[in-house]
Amino acid sequence: MRALVLALLPSLALAASPAPARRATSLLIPMDPAAESGSVKMEGYMNEALGNFSGFTVRKSEEIFGLPADPNAQSAMERARKGYSESAAAFDKKEYDDAETKVRATLKELQNAPAAMRGCSPLCESLALYAALLHLRGDVEEAKLVLIDLIAVSPTFELNPKRFSRDFIALRVQVATGRTSQLRGSATVKSRPAGARVYVDGEMAGYTPVTIPALTVGKHLLRVERPGFRQYGQLMEVTPDDVEVSTELVPTAAYKAYDAQLDRVASEVSRGISQANGVAGLGKSLGLERAMVGTVRSHGEGTELILGYYDLRNGRKLGGRRVVLQGDEFGQLKSEMERMVNQLVNTSEGGGEKVVRSSDPLDNRGGTEDWGAEDRGGRTRKQEKSKKPGDDPLDGVSGTEDW
Repeated sequence: MRALVLALLPSLALAASPAPARRATSLLIPMDPAAESGSVKMEGYMNEALGNFSGFTVRKSEEIFGLPADPNAQSAMERARKGYSESAAAFDKKEYDDAETKVRATLKELQNAPAAMRGCSPLCESLALYAALLHLRGDVEEAKLVLIDLIAVSPTFELNPKRFSRDFIALRVQVATGRTSQLRGSATVKSRPAGARVYVDGEMAGYTPVTIPALTVGKHLLRVERPGFRQYGQLMEVTPDDVEVSTELVPTAAYKAYDAQLDRVASEVSRGISQANGVAGLGKSLGLERAMVGTVRSHGEGTELILGYYDLRNGRKLGGRRVVLQGDEFGQLKSEMERMVNQLVNTSEGGGEKVVRSSDPLDNRGGTEDWGAEDRGGRTRKQEKSKKPGDDPLDGVSGTEDW
């Protein structure tokens, strides 16, 4: 008997082990330039919804296609870090002419480094050092202009009192509270293709094309990124007039190979064929097993989405939807995409997928559940069933019997 149990243990362990999670993602194909701007955002919403299912390991677009850095920006960043270190050392030794020469060269390198920057260092330190050097030699107005740039890119940057004089720190306060620092301007950022994420001074500002209002005048760190394309950045100069920045993003070789398959895939999705060989080939090249694949097209004042849910191992279509979305003015797009994904997965997988319990206590409630459980007097059916006969002498009497 003991030998039989020992022999069965390996098979029991295999039977108890959970099935491996399937690698899944969402891929949307914009069919016109106007549809490009929302496709990346919609993919993100759908991937969030897929992530709620315990049977999936979701691979986001940036994981599949990458967010390759700009090698020129990285090289400029390395030179700038070294240049600032040498400038600061010369400043601390009071070798001001040498420090100014080196910090000027550092700021020139930083003009080419924003795509590699994730904070204001060493830009903020270099601007502060350069302004202090200008102040020391009596160019107060020039120092103020540099301080305006410093305050614009990082309003909370603190000057080190051990390095900078009390008079220079007071000048920084004067500039921060002055009229020029209160001026605002807007910046419009565009890219080809559209739909790229825009970061200003490290904060997400939207997807291209986007207009960012009420920016303080001066320099700002701009970074633009889209999965499968080289990251772009620049030091953007904001003035009281409107500023516009346009860039053409550079695709990677892997993204070009992916893009070459999209015409066939878009045709299969649009026609809704049940066995999509092009979709299967796409899944094989990306190493995926499940995907929400759709086409997005501008449709009057809305956006037409044709969405298919596919088993990428064989290209079999498991389900599909066709809808016209009416924008995202009130933040409704995320919930609409989530509902579509949930409906397609639950219907197509036969209820086999388990959704992770939401942290929202009102999730899956429409707000009308209790209405059907009440009569017109507000009494619930549960209360009626629990009531004992004879408790109420007027029970069953309407008051109109004698009439």
